[in-house]
Amino acid sequence: MTNKEIATIFQDLASMMELHQENPFKIKSYKSAYVNLRKIDTPLFDLDPSEWGSIKGVGKSIVAKLGEIKETGTIANLSDYQKITPVGIQELLKLKGFGAKKIRTIWKDLGVESVGELLYACNENRLVELKGFGAKTQEDLRQKLEYFQQSKGKFHYATLDQSAKDLLKAFQSQNPDTLIELTGQMRRLSPVVSQIEILIGSEKIDVNALFKANEITFIEQKENAYLGKTNQDFPIVIYTCSTDSFGSKQFRYTASAAFMQSFLEKAAAKDFKGLATEQAVFEKANIPFIAPELREEETIVDMAKAGYKPELIVDTDIKSVLHAHTTYSDGIHSLKDMATEAQRLGYEYIGITDHSKSAFYANGLKVDRLQEQFAEIDELNKTFTDFKIFKGIESDILNDGALDYEDDILKQFDFIIASIHSNLKMDETKATQRLITAIENPYTTILGHPTGRLLLSRKGYPIDHQKVIDACAANNVVLELNANPYRLDLDWTWIPYAIEKGVKVSINPDAHSKEGIQHIHYGVLAARKGGLTKEHCFNQLSLAAFEAYTK
Repeated sequence: MTNKEIATIFQDLASMMELHQENPFKIKSYKSAYVNLRKIDTPLFDLDPSEWGSIKGVGKSIVAKLGEIKETGTIANLSDYQKITPVGIQELLKLKGFGAKKIRTIWKDLGVESVGELLYACNENRLVELKGFGAKTQEDLRQKLEYFQQSKGKFHYATLDQSAKDLLKAFQSQNPDTLIELTGQMRRLSPVVSQIEILIGSEKIDVNALFKANEITFIEQKENAYLGKTNQDFPIVIYTCSTDSFGSKQFRYTASAAFMQSFLEKAAAKDFKGLATEQAVFEKANIPFIAPELREEETIVDMAKAGYKPELIVDTDIKSVLHAHTTYSDGIHSLKDMATEAQRLGYEYIGITDHSKSAFYANGLKVDRLQEQFAEIDELNKTFTDFKIFKGIESDILNDGALDYEDDILKQFDFIIASIHSNLKMDETKATQRLITAIENPYTTILGHPTGRLLLSRKGYPIDHQKVIDACAANNVVLELNANPYRLDLDWTWIPYAIEKGVKVSINPDAHSKEGIQHIHYGVLAARKGGLTKEHCFNQLSLAAFEAYTK
């Protein structure tokens, strides 16, 4: 082991002890050992153990633990702490510039146990009220967390989206006569991607010059694939091919493995080399054209052959913002600001859905503050002519499935999103029944983020999706596709079953700021993967139609 590796064990032990509020003098001793042991030029384990005690800051206790590390590779005390500390919290301890005391605060006060959960809490403005935190600290932490997640090798689609668009635009402007397109997972609109992939229809292009001009670090070349990293440290692959074979290559690189296998099994021909367009590939296979985002699962090929050709939903089909938080709970912007921004973006109406009274962690609305909000909505609506604010709530689903207001309060809302935010560690049976009970409540309009998942950080509680969707169908409840790119929950793979059962899907931004409203775009992309059409989308309703629905 290197001296740095040995010293890091003492640092880890100090952090764990600080997290668990142990003896501060011992913590200070281990931190000192970390600093001093790193400075030793000679490998520690090349020294005789009798020499360890002469090192500055190394007393009998540290000497004993050095012997333990030499023999076992770790310290028993550290292992004991690791056993009682969530893995996600241990991961947070490795985050630079974020100390154990603050981690303990967010762990114990917010119930956050992973990097992804903490990042989501930052985006929901949850940290600003905690002792020792503030808006500046929260923003600094958010940036650190995003960088930390990016280093793990998988990314939210939204993280790479703008960088990919910028590079594509730059490549196209630098090579105006060359066919250049995105390909791979990003072209399929996968919610989680591993890299940016771009296909260039020219084998004569100087890729090394292209990399240099766009500040891309070259890593290696594999035949006609050039691997690199962008100046934001995002992995990128550039493929090159002849113009005549662009369609063949684009089809190949876009398709998932499962889709490709099914396609080849059912195609009239087997060789698709040298085709200039993807349309030519489908024509040669005698299979109707399938949109890139649908080329994920194998079943889509048979569906296409049977005549399935949906007119997929687009951003402009969405007429409303139906999940938005304000400063009444944990939002960053005021009610007026959120409404004005929704109107500016071209939406016909907004449904304000601040957190309900059980959401103490998010400044949930007690009845008196709820009435105050209703009064403000009424006053603001007097100022609009072709726009309206609707009175909604994101009502917490309690452990038994009940909503957290009495019926005389629930009936005052125009619509209600019912969501689970607490007690997420349930088995499938309990979680499913809890949701079904909430769905059967006559005041529930929309079931919010059904599994509570956070992409790349929390899988969400297990549910029987079919039973939940069946319950929505039986009770005329809408399913939310939470458009926050860290959630995208309902997962797109369940949209076809919802459509089959006649359950509408509402693409909701869960906006905690004005900027968050634009997350609707990522929800639309995920919905397209699931084959959602305008007809099956709830918030494509016009203002008049939604007003009639609420009545």
